[in-house]
Amino acid sequence: MTGSGGAVIRPASPDDHDAIWQILRPVYRAGKTYCIPRDITRDDALADWFAQPFTAFVAEVDGRILGTSHVGANRPGGGAHVANASFATHPEARGRGLARALAQHALSWARAQGYRAMQFNFVVSTNLDAVHLWQTVGFGVVGRLPGAFLHPRHGPVDALVMFQTLKGDSDEP
Repeated sequence: MTGSGGAVIRPASPDDHDAIWQILRPVYRAGKTYCIPRDITRDDALADWFAQPFTAFVAEVDGRILGTSHVGANRPGGGAHVANASFATHPEARGRGLARALAQHALSWARAQGYRAMQFNFVVSTNLDAVHLWQTVGFGVVGRLPGAFLHPRHGPVDALVMFQTLKGDSDEP
């Protein structure tokens, strides 16, 4: 799939691990947006990113991987019809529409897989760019977890639960 800014979004492979780690490492080390240990190892981070039930993707621009996502079931059993996704972009890709392309791809992919909704369980409220982006692609804030994230600079900040119903062409109004 070709996304915004000429990005090609495709399933990730083991050959992409180095590029994905170069994207994830600074995000995880900063500790501002994910509930991941700041000192997570490369192997543990990649194992988590590629873990079932998620499918990992990369976004390439001019043959260079500048973004990644993973999409899969939010919960098993009775929650398996709701997707979840995570995203990260290289600092050089910011402001170029890559995160939006990854988000739109995740929504399309989830819809094609038969998911009925997508939920983000834990969006750090101080991650204003992400909150704004998710809202512009159709997510609403359906819950607020007061002080649920310990931000390295701001201390305890809220986490948001964001949700979007996915309707396909065959869905009834």
